[in-house]
Amino acid sequence: MMKLYGSLTSPYVRKVRVLIKEKQLSVEFVAVETASDSRIAALNPLGKVPVFERDDGLALFDSPVIAEYLDSLKTPALIPASGEARWQVLRWVALGDGVLDAAVSRVMESRRPEPQRSADAMKHQEGKIARAIAFAERQLKDGPWLVENRLTLADIALAAALEYVDFRYPHDWKHGHPRLAKWLAVLSARPAFSETQPPK
Repeated sequence: MMKLYGSLTSPYVRKVRVLIKEKQLSVEFVAVETASDSRIAALNPLGKVPVFERDDGLALFDSPVIAEYLDSLKTPALIPASGEARWQVLRWVALGDGVLDAAVSRVMESRRPEPQRSADAMKHQEGKIARAIAFAERQLKDGPWLVENRLTLADIALAAALEYVDFRYPHDWKHGHPRLAKWLAVLSARPAFSETQPPK
């Protein structure tokens, strides 16, 4: 059986888990602690999650590759195969992944011993997040979906990123971005998101 290895709190893992649930794929989720689990290093020389193991034993990493592979297994595609819609989806995915990268970098900096912690480095990442949220608010269309009037990986990636910001960098971004906040509330209520919430 296909397996997804990952941490319960990793936003990159969660993005893939949401995709799996939305597409109703038969994939076993194996919760691991990356630093202490030898299976991850054996499957991925970079020692990072998520790692996806196909039923033939081939391991795929990291989240963009895994998402594209899983999307290819069952229709409808969450990543359009070609045309303008494909580039629109990938653009939103890049924005969501960039927010994740900035939020994770901020978390890692905040966990450094206080004498070594850089307030400037944290503010730099916070600036990226703020600009991305403002950009998303401006670009958001009317309706529940970002592209093609249907659920795509664009919605999954951005919603997972914003929920991770709320999880690890809670602040009141929603007051100044009401359309984006409303959009996120709709996505967050879907079972694929509610069932993959990280432990508090």
